Amino acid sequence: MPDSLRFSLLATSLFAFFYSFATPAGNLPLMPWPQQVEQPASGGSLVLNNRFSVQVEGDDLPEALQRWRQRIGLQTGWQMMPQTTVPEQPTLLIKIAKKVDAIPQPDSDESYSLNVGSRGIELDAATRFGAMRGMETLLQLVENTGKDSEIPYVEIHDSPRFPWRGILIDSVRHFMPLDTIRRQIDGIAAARMNVFHWHLTDDQGWRFASSHFPQLQEKASDGLFYTREQMKGIVQYAADRGVRVVPEIDFPGHATALAVAMPELISAPGPYQIERGWGVFKPLLDPSNEKAYEFIDTLIGEVTEIFPDPWIHIGGDEVDATQWKASRKIQQFMQQKGLKDEYALQAYFNQRLEKILEKHQRKMVGWDEIAHPDLPHNILIQSWQGQDALGEVTKDNYRGILSAGFYLDQVQPSSYHYRNEVYPVGLNGEDLLKEGEVAQSWQFTMPRLKGNAVKGSFTLINRNNHWRGFIDFAGKSRRMVHDISWLAPNRITFSVDTWMGKFSPVITLTGEELTGYMLVGNVRYPASGNKLQGVPVGIQPSVPDEKQMKDNLLGGEAALWAEIVNPQVIDVRLWPRAFVVAERLWSAKDVIDEGNMYRRLAAVDRWSTVSVGLQQHAQTQTQMIRLANSSDIVPLQIFAEALEPAQYYTRQHLKFQAGHYDLNEPLNRLADVLPAESDKVRELNQQVDALITHHKDRKALQAVRHQLLLWQQNIPAVMPLLEQSYQLKPLVSVAEQVREISTIGLSLVDAMENDRAFGSHDVARMQEKLDKAAVTQDEVVIALVSPVEKLLRSGQ
Repeated sequence: MPDSLRFSLLATSLFAFFYSFATPAGNLPLMPWPQQVEQPASGGSLVLNNRFSVQVEGDDLPEALQRWRQRIGLQTGWQMMPQTTVPEQPTLLIKIAKKVDAIPQPDSDESYSLNVGSRGIELDAATRFGAMRGMETLLQLVENTGKDSEIPYVEIHDSPRFPWRGILIDSVRHFMPLDTIRRQIDGIAAARMNVFHWHLTDDQGWRFASSHFPQLQEKASDGLFYTREQMKGIVQYAADRGVRVVPEIDFPGHATALAVAMPELISAPGPYQIERGWGVFKPLLDPSNEKAYEFIDTLIGEVTEIFPDPWIHIGGDEVDATQWKASRKIQQFMQQKGLKDEYALQAYFNQRLEKILEKHQRKMVGWDEIAHPDLPHNILIQSWQGQDALGEVTKDNYRGILSAGFYLDQVQPSSYHYRNEVYPVGLNGEDLLKEGEVAQSWQFTMPRLKGNAVKGSFTLINRNNHWRGFIDFAGKSRRMVHDISWLAPNRITFSVDTWMGKFSPVITLTGEELTGYMLVGNVRYPASGNKLQGVPVGIQPSVPDEKQMKDNLLGGEAALWAEIVNPQVIDVRLWPRAFVVAERLWSAKDVIDEGNMYRRLAAVDRWSTVSVGLQQHAQTQTQMIRLANSSDIVPLQIFAEALEPAQYYTRQHLKFQAGHYDLNEPLNRLADVLPAESDKVRELNQQVDALITHHKDRKALQAVRHQLLLWQQNIPAVMPLLEQSYQLKPLVSVAEQVREISTIGLSLVDAMENDRAFGSHDVARMQEKLDKAAVTQDEVVIALVSPVEKLLRSGQ
């Protein structure tokens, strides 16, 4: 390669002359999508070989260089030739403008530019961290074509939209071995995220080994904890990949494990036992006990010796104040301090805790519940409650990050997470009735499997048969609804994204009565209600001004709580969906095309398996082999593609109802290894849409028939596998229904092709079978019901 500067100038001029600008999300296999991508109109690619060489200027990255070359070998299948010297003409020249500390910081500059042309590759980065982000982009571009391995000519200029882009991993409820943690850090870095939020203490265990308080790990960990050296090793491993590690030590609640080891610090006398169940429990630190603050001070000192990040997460959520209310000592303390309620008491505790953190040169991050006007504005709020809660603290000039809508343990389609915009969005007057419009409002109640029923109302607005509407959940802000469709003169459906997932009522409105069900994700919940007189007054979304959002909203984190996640299935739950969250936090706000996202997600799914070593496919295959008692799992794989795990928190709530919502419940069902959504069913839905829109579309018709036949004809092959395994046997009836639904679908396709209509009796019989098959069974849903029901409706 000639002089790097001359190459850079030449490449820039060539790109400017030949390149056509890409759309907000083009067709290159990149995720997250960069801020600016340009490709030459004439195309072209740089052909690679196993002598791929790298030179770095401006910083030292020897271990990273070795990893990157190894990954090219993994992606191409080559044995890479050793690079023993600094090459004069490297394939890749990395130029780093500024050498910085190797430990990433919240304000680390991650910007980079990438040029790939006929003379080679140049990666320009502001810091080592920009170089790391740029290398992940470059590695995603490596393609094995029909001729060779190559990288397309491209020019990319890129930097993240938000500085805080992370993943929370819960190592408490199910302990995660170090190899598992390291693999997820590899994934975090590959997704160009930069924070590993490590949840280390909770009711079910204490995983942080303390030298000053060894009783914590001795009495409250079941022997499952991380030593000081192991945690330091994780911090270094993450830093080498440009990832910060933010530890979470929960105060004052989620403290059962702490209570087991040190009951003298708790608000009510023991003895206590490590909690084996999942939920919210009563043990709380005693805010009136000075020894509690002395303990925290010493412990935080230990934490800071291991974790160099300026932020420490203190939890602060889900405080059950029962012990505080029952303690005469604590109530007297509150009176002495002028604290009017338990919320004020927690704020007092957090003020003391914040001072301790400040003493150790650390800042506080915690969940929504820590927000209080008495706390300084340098704290950070992590919101599980959603954009409205985040909007309120942002208006008060507190900083925040979003996790609501990014809970990956709550299995949801990737598209749901993709639509989850960090910035709160207003209604812009769309909910106001205009002259000539007619509105009808209905209230509804939807019982859940656990907790209070979901209640609210929705309003439909008609103007010359053009419909729009909004929904008001009790205690939540108003949201506009989408995709309003009348299935019959008195039967309607629409959709709206909620804290539960995508929410799609399918309801009948007869006179004054509402009946039907609410589709929450892929699960049907029965609903009832009645017509309202007039339009209810709703709560408007809390929307800060543009400056407040830009200054105070720092990004977000995906959360993976571990009630139903263990090391054997963690990759299935995280990947590749976490790449979708990563794109929402990195890419421009207008990168929103869901179809394009799914095409690129399929590419990054393959890439992350081969290049990064993520195990979403390996874990599924291993567990299917175990379930089937056979290495021939093809019939089980085909059958599984018609299914999805029950979405929202349906699986957790079913376990709760059965009395199995605890550590003793094995995660050994087929539901545990199914991806959050079936790609085959999603694709079938698209093909059914094409078939309905373009009547007798030959290509769509053949694709739909082929897939339905595959599922129908696979059932005899999968039945023996299901019948010989006690863990699969509950799915025998599900398999029979998959065959029946496939048969219904094939008959509907044949009728459409031959312009034949079914009578009302036949339609009712088919609908009855679909409704029966839509019920959650053994924690799975037959996702195939959706496209077949769509076919049935289209023929009516």
